[in-house]
Amino acid sequence: MALSFSSINVGQAARHLQQLPPMPTLPTATLPPLPSIPNLPQPTMPRPGALPPLPTMPALPTFPAIPTATLPPLPSMPSIPTAIPSIPFLSPPPSPSSTP
Repeated sequence: MALSFSSINVGQAARHLQQLPPMPTLPTATLPPLPSIPNLPQPTMPRPGALPPLPTMPALPTFPAIPTATLPPLPSMPSIPTAIPSIPFLSPPPSPSSTP
């Protein structure tokens, strides 16, 4: 029902717009001409696969030989015992006797 009323309203609005007098023409503004864009130099592109030669590397300076230091031998690590020593279990104290 609501859709039928809305379509009626849309139809009446469209008919109302068609019956309006034509819109007056608005004066068009004359714009100044756009400035011309200067021609920029185009970059020269090398053809694909042609790379310029790489610059040569300067010779590296030579360093004097460093004397090697001799280190004393490292002490040996003590071995860890693998057997677990047995712990003697103490017997509980004797219970007090109830003899008079």
